[in-house]
Amino acid sequence: MTERRKTAPIPRRTVVTVGGLGITAGLLAACSGDGGNGDSNAGTPTSAAPSEPAPSSQAPDGGTSSAPGPSGLVAEQDVPVGSGVILGDEGIVVTQPTSGEFRGFSSTCTHKGCTVGSVTDTINCPCHGSKFAISDGSVVNGPATAPLPEEKVQVKGGQVVRG
Repeated sequence: MTERRKTAPIPRRTVVTVGGLGITAGLLAACSGDGGNGDSNAGTPTSAAPSEPAPSSQAPDGGTSSAPGPSGLVAEQDVPVGSGVILGDEGIVVTQPTSGEFRGFSSTCTHKGCTVGSVTDTINCPCHGSKFAISDGSVVNGPATAPLPEEKVQVKGGQVVRG
């Protein structure tokens, strides 16, 4: 006959504490913006492969997403006045605050490194709600405290180009 050892039951408090810690760790990982794998492109719109350029299309938020033009980042006509476009593969947001004025900013949010997800009258980060001005990249709404870094752009032959 085998002897059966009695073990003390696990206290309810321990079960609840351990379960709560697991849930908290999962939530923190989900909110970190990079999924814990260094990929900070959560929420980044994908673009077509280089051999299949995607046409400009109206985005649900009123901005546009556009494939790069033949010799530039984006066609001048594809950047809406009072808004902009996110060029995820290039890591840049091109805006046109007023007609004929083009500005460029990094597409990486200064809060936690997420890629911004939309451009309306502000540049918007989907991870934690930060918003940046389309005219100068300054913070309009936190939690970000630093502006988006400027990327120099100019118009050449109807294309917005770096520089």
